[in-house]
Amino acid sequence: MRAFREAVEAGDLDAVEALLAEDVVFTSPVVFKPYPGKAITAAILRAVSQVFDDFRYERELSGGTDGRDHALVFTARVGDRELTGCDFIHLDDNGLIDELTVMVRPLSGAQALAAAMGARFEEIAKEAEARSASAS
Repeated sequence: MRAFREAVEAGDLDAVEALLAEDVVFTSPVVFKPYPGKAITAAILRAVSQVFDDFRYERELSGGTDGRDHALVFTARVGDRELTGCDFIHLDDNGLIDELTVMVRPLSGAQALAAAMGARFEEIAKEAEARSASAS
């Protein structure tokens, strides 16, 4: 998904948010329960952009017979932990992201990510609530 990759790499989080469907479902690499909705997904992505250092996409893969499934392999650092991850993206009928699943490895990198994001979660929830209120 070229537009998503370019927006993330440019740090253009407004453009990233514009690519999300209202009913997008975000599945975190460190939390069991998925997060439904554009507001919470955008807030999470904004926070993770502050948590990741030296983020870069390494590969882009596309699959499926309808061209709606994509995978973006990345590397990043959280504190002193290096990690490798993958953004699995599915597009809806309008070409917007309706599913975003992130996986990371190794365990020490996932733990560092969980700790860093957990420390910001109250702020993330408040931002999502404010975005939801302004959208309605």
